[in-house]
Amino acid sequence: MNNTPLVRLTDKGLFCEAGGFYVDPSKSVDKALITHAHSDHARPGSKSYLTVKQGGLLLKHRLGRRINIETINYNQEISLDGVKVSFHPAGHILGSSQIRIEYKGEVWVISGDYKIEEDFTCEKFAPVKCHTFITESTFGLPIYKWAEQKELFNEINSWWKRNKEAGITSIIFSYALGKSQRVIAGLDESIGPIYTHPAVEDINVCYRESGIKLSATKNLNEFIDEYHSPGAMVIAPPSTDFSQWANKFHFYSSAFVSGWMLIRKNRKRTSFDRGFPLSDHADWEGLLQGVKHSEADRILVTHGFSSPFVKWLREEGINAEVLQ
Repeated sequence: MNNTPLVRLTDKGLFCEAGGFYVDPSKSVDKALITHAHSDHARPGSKSYLTVKQGGLLLKHRLGRRINIETINYNQEISLDGVKVSFHPAGHILGSSQIRIEYKGEVWVISGDYKIEEDFTCEKFAPVKCHTFITESTFGLPIYKWAEQKELFNEINSWWKRNKEAGITSIIFSYALGKSQRVIAGLDESIGPIYTHPAVEDINVCYRESGIKLSATKNLNEFIDEYHSPGAMVIAPPSTDFSQWANKFHFYSSAFVSGWMLIRKNRKRTSFDRGFPLSDHADWEGLLQGVKHSEADRILVTHGFSSPFVKWLREEGINAEVLQ
């Protein structure tokens, strides 16, 4: 392999000099390859963007309809100044990708964010073999182990059903892009109506137009008085100024859906009544699977618990480094 890194970290993000492009740049660049549409990976201001077709609508919704964007299919290989590039499912949210980069026989894969478990609202993670694998480590500690999805959604639906029987509105706070759609897809809509914050509903439209089936939802701005719609479900992002809708609910119970709730759901000081540990990131075992299936000679770790994850990998005889 070449002595000069095929991909290096700069003040603008991960840069492939041979191909003249950046991956998920933090600043404006000429050519940006985007793993997915979350705001910490897709930022405005670049001259051109490249992503997969499934993520095109989301990227335009987040960055503006007039951005210069090109989309390709998963597994489709293109050449950028002689560098072979292809996108492969990451299983994180709709349109999320691992980006495979090949030049002069050397192969790197940048995972972006990913999860291993199946999710009906996005494409399933597909392992990609490489020489160097750049992996996230958001939940890179052994304490993070996700419960079976069916079990977790049964718990959420049971909570909602009990609230409805008591005449209480259920309010779930979850991230507008990805997490909310996954929650909605897992809800039992026979229990009652589902209302969504406008920020969530806008993303729902992108998902539906991309062919993803979700339970029926209504814009929260159309919320009927609590007495006319007892026991409804409301989905809103954590950043919501909830006070402006509080008088519409009268009696309600709130919950937060996040992987962090695995260790925080029972804390007495939480501002939510319940916490459901559902994450769109790989847990500890998922991260180990990602590393194993890459069959990489070198692992570069970023985001989250990178140092302890690298330490564990090294103790297992794996060539791993923290990518600062």
